[in-house]
Amino acid sequence: METLEVLAAPYQPTKDWGDKEWNKFTKWLTGMLKINESTTVTFTKQDGTERVMNCTLKPEMLPVVETKPLAEGKQPRKESTTSIRVFDNDLKEWRSFTTKNVTRVEFTI
Repeated sequence: METLEVLAAPYQPTKDWGDKEWNKFTKWLTGMLKINESTTVTFTKQDGTERVMNCTLKPEMLPVVETKPLAEGKQPRKESTTSIRVFDNDLKEWRSFTTKNVTRVEFTI
């Protein structure tokens, strides 16, 4: 399994990162999630505890979702630029995490 320490090169998130750097990291991570059946993401939850999640965004691995038309007057949900919604392979449910809280990413090439 290939391991990428997010705090090591090529990505070194710091409090000094601006939107451009976080957007680049988020795009990279989303890309990894879309091509791997299982990506292990370690992050700090909002309550301060660490969470390790085996997750994916690979289309073949995602459950079939029945789409419902929006109710009259409702707007589609705005896509977040600070978190990523993923499918948790262990719980078989959708979960999300804040990109800035990611501390480690592991995946198999």
